[in-house]
Amino acid sequence: MTPQQSRNAAYMLALLIPAALMGGALISQYVFGLYPCEMCWWQRYPHIAAIVLALLALLALTMRGSRAGDLLVRLAALAVGISGLIGAFHAGVEYHWWEGITTCSRTGEVGGDPLAAIMDAPVIRCDVAQWTLFGVSLAGFNFLISATGALAVFALLGRSNRRTA
Repeated sequence: MTPQQSRNAAYMLALLIPAALMGGALISQYVFGLYPCEMCWWQRYPHIAAIVLALLALLALTMRGSRAGDLLVRLAALAVGISGLIGAFHAGVEYHWWEGITTCSRTGEVGGDPLAAIMDAPVIRCDVAQWTLFGVSLAGFNFLISATGALAVFALLGRSNRRTA
């Protein structure tokens, strides 16, 4: 893989990984009814930031060159990694490896009577996994995918900055 191909792959991964994870979170919420707890929301915020940073990196790459874009991609990868770390903590709470936040609940729906929305909102516990596959919760999958993806972006950027002899 050439340095330019490595850079392009890093840029695309920095955008596609958080976009796919956010898409999956939104589908699980709005299609399958898996409402997020407070810690689930905490994992979403860095992904949103990573998407914005990756889009800005792509824009910077086309306008100014690779230096500004590379910095933005590194920040996007860092945000993805932070989401993964939050996911690891959340998974540990779900598996009861350590104590978590016990007052987790989701906010009411937008629109209509706000008090009725709050009163009718289901309480979503942070220490109970709503869904698992092979014993791994959504928070666990976020950790696995985000941590691997962030490391891959950093490795690809490192490879793209090596000078060929």
